Formats: sequence, C-alpha cells, structure tokens
Amino acid sequence: MDLRHVPAARERGWYLALMAPNVKGPNYAWLDPSRLYCHPQGLQDCVADLLQPFQGDPIDMVAGIDAMGFILGAAAAAVLQKGFLALRKAGHLCVQTLAQPYTDYSGRQKVMEIRTDTISPGLRVLLVDQWVETGGTMRAAIELVERLGGVVAGVAAICIEDSEGGRWIREHYKCSHCVPPRLQPCFDHHQ
Repeated sequence: MDLRHVPAARERGWYLALMAPNVKGPNYAWLDPSRLYCHPQGLQDCVADLLQPFQGDPIDMVAGIDAMGFILGAAAAAVLQKGFLALRKAGHLCVQTLAQPYTDYSGRQKVMEIRTDTISPGLRVLLVDQWVETGGTMRAAIELVERLGGVVAGVAAICIEDSEGGRWIREHYKCSHCVPPRLQPCFDHHQ
C-alpha cells in the first residue's frame, strides 16, 4: 500500500494492511507494524480505534512498553492530554526503579523496570504496547504498575492474540485492540 494513499472508506482496521511480514527469520516477530506508523492517517486512525473503548474512562497516565509501545503510547498520551511513562528493559533508567522478570514472546528471559517516583496509589494507568502475543511482557507491566499501587485502567495494543496469556489479560482487564473479529484467527495463527 502506498504510504500516501488513504482509502475513501476507512473501515476499522484498514491500516493493518500497511504492516509488513517478517522477511528476516524466526528471531523476529512475524509481522512488523512500524510501517503503519509512517502513514499519517493510518497512525491517527489506529490510535483513535485503540482509545475508543476508553472514552469517558478516568485515565491519569499512559504507560508504553519498551520499545515499540513507546510510539503508540506517546501518541495515545498526546491525544488524551495525559503524561507518558516509559516502561523500560532493565538497565536503561538512571533513577530508582522497581524490576519485574518476565518471559517474552520468543521465550527469552528478560527484566522490565519502572521508575518508582511516578505512580502513586490509585493512579489510573492505561498500558500500551505494539502487540500482545503470549502476554508475558504485558503481564510484567501490569505487575509493576500494581506493585506501586497504581490501577490498570486498561490495556491497548494493535493486536492481542488469543493465547493463554492474551485470554488472561482480556479476562482481568478492559482491553482494546485493532484487529476486526473476522481477521483475529489469521493474526492468532500468524498468517
């Protein structure tokens, strides 16, 4: 799809066609949404779709997960006129942090950190990431926010796959994603 083209009829999720398939092998995610972010209308519509279910909900802050969640999270924070908190991989913050180990979508063990001076008890945080595949990364983010006394106001991602972890997140938190129901099986099976 041409990065200048905007379809006349923009149905929900039209911008998913902007994503590129993996051409580099198994060490990479199966689909790359970063091309979507280069399309001005695609990015705007994606963020609007992610935020639509939270209209009227009390949200105090948006937190994005390192690194691709920073893009959507910062865009969502700007639209909501809220602050943005970066949840980082261990070793990138030079302030006091709280750490949480997790296993990412590829099965690698990692550690996520959150600065301890931004979330006060009761603060309502919208968590944003690019993708929820197995749920391990998002679950670590949830645990960090809740350990600091924050309240997870919701979870937003381009796709929340129908995995065990994805189902757990959907059962316990208000969620938003961009994949229309008719396409969800294709995304779950990486087609």
